[in-house]
Amino acid sequence: MCIARTGRIVVLTGAGISAESGIPTFRGRDGLWEGWRLEEVATPQAFARDPELVQRFYDMQRRALLAPSVAPNAAHHALARLQRAWAGEVLVVTQNIDDLHERAGSRNLIHMHGELLKARCLACATTWPCRDDMVRAGACPACGVTGQARPHVVWFGEIPLGLERITAALHRCELFVAIGTSGLVYPAAGFVTEVAGTAHAHTIEIDLEGSAVSAAFVERRRGRASELVPRLVEELLTAAS
Repeated sequence: MCIARTGRIVVLTGAGISAESGIPTFRGRDGLWEGWRLEEVATPQAFARDPELVQRFYDMQRRALLAPSVAPNAAHHALARLQRAWAGEVLVVTQNIDDLHERAGSRNLIHMHGELLKARCLACATTWPCRDDMVRAGACPACGVTGQARPHVVWFGEIPLGLERITAALHRCELFVAIGTSGLVYPAAGFVTEVAGTAHAHTIEIDLEGSAVSAAFVERRRGRASELVPRLVEELLTAAS
């Protein structure tokens, strides 16, 4: 791997990077979907049918995220360090709806699946910070309408956020790194193929066991994100110094 210090880097992160911070993955054993059917809590139709049930599900997740025991791990901190020290652009694209990248100090960040600690008004599309339960959410701070607040997350069947910016970054990057992703959820699962089509970028997958799209990566590193991501960042910064 050879990349200039001014080269552009895109990092995609999935549930695997946050699992080491105490946030369970969605599909693993004892994961967030355990005991729930996604059709009941993670679709626009589910919210229209039973908004209180959906709000309770995300309220539960929000409380878990805000627990004192949950904090960014070494992988989150390493990516924030890379953003600070790298001369070129480092864009972090996350499928996670937690705020652990922000807590670690990352700023050039796209939450393609939304943010758990924000609410969105169905009446006017305004978003605002929300750290409390939303089952009894009040009026929208922008338009004043009540009963129209929903979690600012992307549900199944909805279009992920920031796709235009993400696509542009993928097409011009020199390094693409995927960390802790399942390779099952599109369009993110197709990012590595999109990058490979540019013929000028190196691709690295960091994961415990590999993903559904592992074969598409030039380089595959197996192990804990909290160990391998700091090592990769050190490697990049040392080679470019």
